[in-house]
Amino acid sequence: MARNTFKEDEELIEPFNIKHLLRASGYIKKYIKLMILALTLSGLGGAFGLIAPVIVRRALDVAVPADDKGMLLSLTALLAGVYALSIVFTTVRSYIMANVSQDIIYDIRKDLFAHLQELPFTYYDNRPHGKILIRVVNYVNSVSDMLSNGLVTIVLEGFNLLFIIGFMYAVDVQLASVVMFGVPILAFFMLWIKNKQRKAWQAVSNKNSNLNAYLQENITGAAVTQMFAREDENKKTFEKLSEDCRKTWKTAVRYSNLVWPGIDTISVFIRACIFIFGLILFGHGSKSLGTIVAISSYAAYFWQPIMNLGNTFNNFINNIAYLERIFETIDEPVTIKDKDGAEALPPVKGRVCFENVSFSYEDDKEVLHSVSFTAEPGESIALVGPTGAGKSTIVNLISRFYDAGSGRITIDGHDIKEVTLSSLRTQMGIMMQDSFIFSGTINDNIRYGRLDATDEDIKKAAALACADSFISSMPNGYDTEVNERGSSLSEGEKQLVSFARTILSDPAILILDEATSSIDVATEKSLQEGLNTMLKGRTSFIIAHRLSTIRNCDRILYIDDGGIMESGTHDELMAKKGFYYRLYTAQAA
Repeated sequence: MARNTFKEDEELIEPFNIKHLLRASGYIKKYIKLMILALTLSGLGGAFGLIAPVIVRRALDVAVPADDKGMLLSLTALLAGVYALSIVFTTVRSYIMANVSQDIIYDIRKDLFAHLQELPFTYYDNRPHGKILIRVVNYVNSVSDMLSNGLVTIVLEGFNLLFIIGFMYAVDVQLASVVMFGVPILAFFMLWIKNKQRKAWQAVSNKNSNLNAYLQENITGAAVTQMFAREDENKKTFEKLSEDCRKTWKTAVRYSNLVWPGIDTISVFIRACIFIFGLILFGHGSKSLGTIVAISSYAAYFWQPIMNLGNTFNNFINNIAYLERIFETIDEPVTIKDKDGAEALPPVKGRVCFENVSFSYEDDKEVLHSVSFTAEPGESIALVGPTGAGKSTIVNLISRFYDAGSGRITIDGHDIKEVTLSSLRTQMGIMMQDSFIFSGTINDNIRYGRLDATDEDIKKAAALACADSFISSMPNGYDTEVNERGSSLSEGEKQLVSFARTILSDPAILILDEATSSIDVATEKSLQEGLNTMLKGRTSFIIAHRLSTIRNCDRILYIDDGGIMESGTHDELMAKKGFYYRLYTAQAA
């Protein structure tokens, strides 16, 4: 049975909150002059449009009865000119607001991406990447028009309504009052539909987020899907998620589609009342035909801005949940950051100390408990032990990808929480088991951590990492384009490129976390010479699944049960015949 494997985003149960729009105004301030210009042009265009019924009234009540063809021709030309100016002003306004909308998209997306760059590993550990992606791309696109054209429309149509009401009452008070009779009816209708719309579009947001997350995960894991013949099961799950999207969207659209027909129905009813009351009064000689036609035209104008406001309101309701999600992401706390007054870590010699360090990913499950050890400058430390014992956690704590729950970690006597992250991490070379390759050339990937490196520097680093031979044999050598995540490279080749990238960065402290897991034994033996050169004079922490590769490390720490169970050289630990001995002999068997 297909099932939804993603946790729903939390339901936003608060009512429509103006604070989100007030906060969004920060993105509008820098474009306020352009928006005022657009508003002015729209106002001028609207004002010229409002003159048209007055011209028509004069034609019907004066020029036609008097059979004054000259006046009728002049009034027709004036009417055409009025409409032409209205179109010009409206077109220029649309051009300005299209640019403002794109600028706002750029600003919001820039802030979102900058914040995502600073969020700790824990944020990404707990969220499918597809859910994050949809906020940066889809949600920002959705709210940008609301923040630009939407706000201008509200102000513009508000002024239009005031002008139209003024013109109507200037033409005829009684018939204008008939038009205004529809306002309380409309207000009741809009209040009724508001909350239903917001909840419906929030549900659409959640379901689309789930679908996007599942799709992104399955594209990334396509090979695993085919390995385990999961295609049919995945299709069922995708169909279920798609069906959820379809159902929630249909429900939301039903409410949205009630807005304009509701307003239109009220408009038609009111305009019918104008003719009914107008003709009755006209039968008594109180109202001229020109007056009735003019008021009817103004009534059409009156309901048009109301319909525009209704559509804008509809758009606000549809997108306010997206705006809340965007701010929710921007408000996500950056728990790993520079402290106030943090100083740059000076060039390090490489003395790393753990002092009673404890850590847990979850409150009720401690991974490390009061761990203490010291790595001297230039010393190579191997971390071994069963899966999940905390080996990777130790190296992640050194780099401050996570912060220790208690105790402290120092480098050359400097508490790593007291120095800037940039100065800490730029002095470290870190290679993980999953060697991430970015879209671009191989040259770009190796130069990633050191942008000032020359082509000669890159080639030397690649040669030391045993990567030069396979890179040189590729169609364009170092300028060969690689796809997203390096899909055109084998896992071993990706690790060798990552090695070259790490070597080029020339780190003072080196961390290798299962860094040779995808490299064949023959290549690994060749690489060992480069590794020995690379390790010389550097403090290094090495996690390796093949224990034969860490035999020559200065010290081996056996990690299990939240702490260091054994410590010593390979020969010392083998002589003890303890945990390390059993692990090594089991692997060698």
